[in-house]
Parts: sequence; C-alpha cells; structure tokens
Amino acid sequence: MTRTTPERPVDVEGLFPELARYRRTATRLHPRPGAPGVRDSSVGGPVLWPADEPWPVCTHPHKRSSGERVEDVRLKRRIRAEAWRRTPEPGVGPGPTDAEREVLASLKRGRHAPWLASTDPIPLLAVAQLYRQDVPDLFGGPVDCDVLQVFWCPFDAHGTGHQLALDLRWRRSADVREVLADQPEPAVVGAPGYVLDPCVLHPEQVVEHQYIDLLPARLRRRIERWEGPEDERDDEEVGYRSDLSIAPGWKVGGFASWHVTDPAPMDCECGQPMEPLLTIASYECDSSNSSWVPLEDRATLEGALGATSVLVSRDGSLYVFVCPRDPGHPHRLSLQ
Repeated sequence: MTRTTPERPVDVEGLFPELARYRRTATRLHPRPGAPGVRDSSVGGPVLWPADEPWPVCTHPHKRSSGERVEDVRLKRRIRAEAWRRTPEPGVGPGPTDAEREVLASLKRGRHAPWLASTDPIPLLAVAQLYRQDVPDLFGGPVDCDVLQVFWCPFDAHGTGHQLALDLRWRRSADVREVLADQPEPAVVGAPGYVLDPCVLHPEQVVEHQYIDLLPARLRRRIERWEGPEDERDDEEVGYRSDLSIAPGWKVGGFASWHVTDPAPMDCECGQPMEPLLTIASYECDSSNSSWVPLEDRATLEGALGATSVLVSRDGSLYVFVCPRDPGHPHRLSLQ
C-alpha cells in the first residue's frame, strides 16, 4: 500500500514567498512491518551482502558482554503483540496471560556473553538498505553504486561519552552473485531500541523548508509573529515548526531539525558543509506533528507511530550527515 502525506494545512510559500529559496525535497520512507528480501529497500531486513565478504564488525573498546539477548528482545515483542491482538474476555482488557507474564519476567538484562572482551569484534546490526531506484533523494556514494547499506553497533559507548557508531556501505548490486544467507548478529545488545523489526518501505517524496533558526533573521521574525507566542498557541493551531517545515520520521534528504540543541555547524574535514543523508527516527509521527500522518493511517495510526521498534534518544531522531563533495569522507551524526 502506498502512503500519502496530506497536503500542508497552509500554503507557507504563499504566506512567505521568500521561503521558495529555502525549500528542498525529501523522501519519506514510511517503514511498515513486512518481510523484505535482499533485493528490496528495507529497514531492519536482510541485506544484499556477498557470501565471500567479511561482515562488518565493531572493534571499538567498550563493554559488550552485558545487555539483553537479541532473541529475548524479539520474544518480548512477539508476546506483547500477540497479547494486545487477542480478543479480550468480557470485562477484562487485552494483555499478557499469567504464563506470558512469567516468561516476560524471566527475560532480563545480564552478563549473557561473558566470553566477550572489550575489544573482541562483534557483528553490527543491519539498519537499512536503500536502492537508488526506490528513493529519489538518495544522493552521494560512488556514481556506479546503486545501493546504500547502513549498519550500527548496538551499544552507545563509542568515543567520549555515549555515542552511536554507524557504518555506511555503498555497493553495486550487480556485482553480488552469491548472497550471505546466514547474516550475523551480536549475542547481546546494549538496549532493545537498537534491534529493528523488519519493515518494507513505501517511499514518498515531499517538500520541506529549512529549520526556522537557520532562516534569515527578518524572515524568521515574520514567521514567529504569524505563529504568535508559543505559550498562547492551541495544540490544534498550525505551526511552522510542527506542520510546515520538516517532515518527521524516517527519510532520505531534506532538512535536519534542531529542536533539542541549537543548530550546530556540520562541516566535513575538508571544510565542505555537509548535508543530511538519512534520518533514523523513533516514531514517524506524534501528537506534536500529527498533520504529517499519512492519509492511509489516519483512522487507526497502525504502523505510523513506531513500526521499526527503534528507539534513539527516547523519542527523537538521528540525523546522518555526509560530505556532498567526497563520499569517502567520514560522516557525522546529530541526535535530536
């Protein structure tokens, strides 16, 4: 099923014609539960990985022996999903049975991989696979490569402080003859939000406008006067930030939101300003930006809230920035 973003509630370029200079397209990915294959664009699905190529691993020094088992994370999700789908008995709401609660209580964090030292290589988890033919705004990478594969280490303990480690791989799909059938996974993960549920994608190109704090000061003030004082606005009122500028959820291209931190320069080591390539989101929409919920999901919201089961920054988004000049330069991340 396709996904269709509703028309914006206000023609923002009609109100502020100057915004036409600060627009660009983005491709909303609209991940929904499914069974993607290796030749599909997907989130959390199997990737087109050659059988004779080493799987990407993390060797950065950090604790990797303790956490939650990957199979336990998935079992918890299956039990809870089945419990809430179950028809409730009269006078009793849906939920786990006593037996299911006992199983859930037994699935605990712990030192489940005591054999792992802090620098032993552990497999990365596949996050996304995106084919250029499916995603209009997918840019960067070598010109002869047609698929981007994204991986991460399921622990946020890289570098100073708590940081994610992401790995981007471009490849030519035509070069892959024999696909790795048994794709590795780590024994444990630092948090269940790093384990993705397999999702098929429903790419849709939309128009976005620059984050308000990065607009020229005069234009920004005009928009803020039009919005009115934030503490006086009703939740149902249209706002530039929530309804008219940046689409929420998983997407490729477009603009980054800076709603948690102030805008920060994202410059490459070569001095080139970097561009947002991919947004990894905990939720596609929430109460603050519900006007972006696709038409096909508005009646039930099924799949529109958190189909992937990813959880980054509680309910935030991870923006992946890349150098538009040289795809070989290191990417940068912003957690919002």
